[in-house]
Amino acid sequence: MLEIIAALARWVQLVANLILLGSCVFLIITSTAKRAQPKVWIGQLERLFPWLAVSVPIGLLVILSTTIVQVTGSPSSLGEHEVWLGLLGDTRVGQIWILRFTAAILLLLAVLYLCKASRARWRYAMCAAIAVLPLAASSLASHTAADEFSVTAVMPYVLHLILAGVWFGALPAFILLILDRHNETNERVINFEFETLKKFSSIALPTMLLIIFTGIVVADQIFDGYYAALVATPYGWFLSAKIFLLAIILLIAARVRSYWLPLLNCKQDSDVNSGKSGIKKWVRIEFILALLLLLLATIITNTTPVKNALIENWPFPFRFSVIATWNQPNVANQVWIGLAVLVLAAVVLQLGRLRNWGIKRLIFIPAILFISGGAIALQPLTIQAYPETYRRPPVPFDATSVAHGAAVFAQHCVECHGLQGMGNGIKSRTLSTKLPDLLIEPHTVEHTPGDFYNWITNGMVNTDMPGYAEKLSDEDRWDLVNYIHALSRGYQARILTSEIVPNKAYVKPPVFSYGTHDGSFGTLQEFRENKTVFLVVFSWPQSRDRLEQLKQTYERLKEQNVALLAVPNKDLAAEDMEQLVAEELPFPIVTQSAAEIAESYALSRRTLSHPDIIGRGTTPDHMEFIIDKSGYLRARWIPSVDHSGWTDIDHLSLQISLLNREKMNTSFPEDFVR
Repeated sequence: MLEIIAALARWVQLVANLILLGSCVFLIITSTAKRAQPKVWIGQLERLFPWLAVSVPIGLLVILSTTIVQVTGSPSSLGEHEVWLGLLGDTRVGQIWILRFTAAILLLLAVLYLCKASRARWRYAMCAAIAVLPLAASSLASHTAADEFSVTAVMPYVLHLILAGVWFGALPAFILLILDRHNETNERVINFEFETLKKFSSIALPTMLLIIFTGIVVADQIFDGYYAALVATPYGWFLSAKIFLLAIILLIAARVRSYWLPLLNCKQDSDVNSGKSGIKKWVRIEFILALLLLLLATIITNTTPVKNALIENWPFPFRFSVIATWNQPNVANQVWIGLAVLVLAAVVLQLGRLRNWGIKRLIFIPAILFISGGAIALQPLTIQAYPETYRRPPVPFDATSVAHGAAVFAQHCVECHGLQGMGNGIKSRTLSTKLPDLLIEPHTVEHTPGDFYNWITNGMVNTDMPGYAEKLSDEDRWDLVNYIHALSRGYQARILTSEIVPNKAYVKPPVFSYGTHDGSFGTLQEFRENKTVFLVVFSWPQSRDRLEQLKQTYERLKEQNVALLAVPNKDLAAEDMEQLVAEELPFPIVTQSAAEIAESYALSRRTLSHPDIIGRGTTPDHMEFIIDKSGYLRARWIPSVDHSGWTDIDHLSLQISLLNREKMNTSFPEDFVR
């Protein structure tokens, strides 16, 4: 019940806010039209303004009250001022609410001033500008702001709301103007109506296009490439319904603009009356549908966002994938042909409108072309999907999981897939199907982690790949998925060198947690936004000289805001550990999870000059990696391959300086494979 009350409160205050904004914009347009202004409809509209303005802060008070009851679990807490003060002063939700409520009060004061003052274009503009403030403040509580609290993340949502206000908020004024019965036989008034509505219609079209564009930008931020959720999660279902309603509204608006509105400019009274009747009917329907659309929008804001929603079972036996199909024979040609048919459908639709085709013919022929074009374009992009295709891995992409996955792979997969996953195991030649190369080929990019999980669990139809549901636990299978992705990512890291390539971050290393010889603990993620990580994977005592050099330059690295972690490439014996401690190294030596970290990062050992794809491969005794503040692997030095490299501390310092000077804005790597 509380959720319903909160949703209705959000809806009421949003509708009121948008109508105030759009009505003021419409009145600005009216004041620039030819002066034959019938005052009645303007008076009716302005009498609504105080009620609308009061609805905004009242709605916010209801939202805050329901939030308090939900947080405390007791309606009686509404009478405790300490609870109110605690929520408002100590939480981000409360602080954003204060900002929204303050903006709502400013809007109320502006409306009261507007109602008492004489009508003037600048006063409507002032009220419209102030009506933007509560909308802008509300965007701070959106899903986009929750994911990334920045101007670039929030601004598309703010623009989306403002543009929605310009379109939707003007519809009541539009309706009142066309319903005004005063002087409706006056030719000057009819001309005024036509010019005003035509001017608004010309503004509404680009406004609607911008609403669609900003909506796509916001949706892209929220979905973050996870578009399958559009048809497989409650958030996606509500959004799909919203898009469907918007499509109907666009069709109505297009019909009003192209057919009914021009009738107002006809000389025949019957045509004018028909035009007014059609506009009255369809704009009211458009307004009702828009109200439902906004109700869906408010429900969406209180629905679990896509990034946190889980698709446990994909409902279709297929999915579309450009990456997995584009390089196959004739796929590109067929897609382009399909797109050409879609363009033809749009051309035929426009041609039919110009030649005044009948409604059935106008709909039927373009619809057949549109469906045909879509089928031609999408069919070659279709690949098989499984219930687990879009299931998110429950096991993070971390060093422990990758190392355990490597052990599982060695036990169950090497005989067929080969020591490095290249499909060249000792049994590969006896199999009925050619095995994919999991190392070099972009196989992991073309399929989802859920696809791999399904194949490992159930096997692959029409191949020799067996299922391992009975042999491996659920966690083992996900560890195997992580290892397969680590193999591929490690091979892609071969282009890394000891030189930083500015503003190029794409290699996502495994995350890890660790414990050190001095008893401290931490995770790789803790350094994000704070420090560059210099990861040194060493062997003892072979790396003694390099560790001594780093000891001498450690203070210089600290001054550059670098966290140095020294990781032995295998578990050290007690006496070796004593020798290391005796060296009095100023940086931490990782003891807990050291072997797993070293093994998972050794997958990134390959270089362009030393691909290391023969047999088992060779793991270097010493490797060093630079991980930037966003969590991306940016440079790598292997002494046995790259020779001098970072033995020149000035060169190492220069690379870190380049990272420190970067202004690149990029999201953190996901902690789970995608």
